[in-house]
Amino acid sequence: MPLLGAHESVSGGLHRAFEHIGKVGGESLQIFTRNQRQWNAPPLSDDEIRLFQDNWEQSGNMPVASHASYLINLGSSKEDQSAKSVTSFTGELKRCDRLGIEQVVIHPGSHGGDGVEAGLENVVRHLDMVFINAGRDSRVRVLLETTAGQGKGLGSRFEEIAWVISNSEFSDRLGVCVDTCHIFAAGYDIRTPEKYEETMSEFDRTIGLERIGFFHLNDSKKELGSRVDRHEHIGKGKLGLNGFRHLLNDPRFDNHPMTLETPKGKELAEDMENLRILRSLIQGEIFSN
Repeated sequence: MPLLGAHESVSGGLHRAFEHIGKVGGESLQIFTRNQRQWNAPPLSDDEIRLFQDNWEQSGNMPVASHASYLINLGSSKEDQSAKSVTSFTGELKRCDRLGIEQVVIHPGSHGGDGVEAGLENVVRHLDMVFINAGRDSRVRVLLETTAGQGKGLGSRFEEIAWVISNSEFSDRLGVCVDTCHIFAAGYDIRTPEKYEETMSEFDRTIGLERIGFFHLNDSKKELGSRVDRHEHIGKGKLGLNGFRHLLNDPRFDNHPMTLETPKGKELAEDMENLRILRSLIQGEIFSN
């Protein structure tokens, strides 16, 4: 079965995320290692690292991924923005290495009006700079997140992500995070068994299912192909329960971490309910390879 969880707050300390994920009964976790809306992140303290790792061990060493700052744009041609993006993302990889987090999720970025081809070339160049700057001892795998195709964003087509992976000098360090809301908004349907298999087969031909390191489980407020990124609670949106049922019962993704990124209050009741619904959809292996 997949390892279901959620993105949780680190307010009060990185280690607090394990308290939150434990409260909702999660089996996987995504966090921000630093404020995602600030360029300049304070360094990790030894105590902060120790607390995080101790709580992680007490939580059963579940899969944990970091999500990079939303400010980072590796697709930018603007010198100042791209320089800050490379510096910030390098810092993210170094923090993850110190914490022991082995996967970090990032949006490929925006071409800013320069066109998809130029944007993808920028992503590759800047990603390679980050890997070099992070050092050869870095163990962190970068997961390029599928996007909705909103505005000038890159990564809404599987071919775009495949191009980045195949052209990077560090392709062995690159994987993919599949967001259900984003692929649906980008036009990839998973609501019927036939459409689900069609989408997964296209992903496999283009990128390779073995590249998937993480899933984001989000319903979509908008219709198929809308290119609008608006997350909704599980079963409350246009994607609906069947799409999640197909994914959760696909044996190819047994033991894959899958985290919610849906809205929640301080008591986390929404996470509990969404996880309950997701688990109710798991019925055993309904697909054959």
